[in-house]
Amino acid sequence: QVQLVESGGGLVQAGGSLRLSCAASGRTLSSYGMGWFRQAPGKEREFVAAISRSGSITYYTDSVKGRFTISRDNAKNAVYLQMNNLNVEDTAVYHCAASKSATRLRIGSSYDDWGQGTQVTVSS
Repeated sequence: QVQLVESGGGLVQAGGSLRLSCAASGRTLSSYGMGWFRQAPGKEREFVAAISRSGSITYYTDSVKGRFTISRDNAKNAVYLQMNNLNVEDTAVYHCAASKSATRLRIGSSYDDWGQGTQVTVSS
């Protein structure tokens, strides 16, 4: 099992930027596909972005393409989500997750371990 801790959330105005970090312990992250999901109040959890074990392949949901960038630093056992040009619809709790199989990374059930999340609030 890998323990995941997110950080970097906060309150930002529309058009602003935030960088989320996900720090892992307990396992080497290079063995896992990694993803970011978000859940807004009253809504279901939503896939945001994912990255392959090596970092060579990335996936994004359409609404964040061109604005968000997922990256990883396996030497630091960390994954990041750079979020630019934020809008009110991006307001949610953001969770990082680790997938042993590193397949079907757009689907939540593919992940084995989840962090507690970090709140991102975008004001208009």
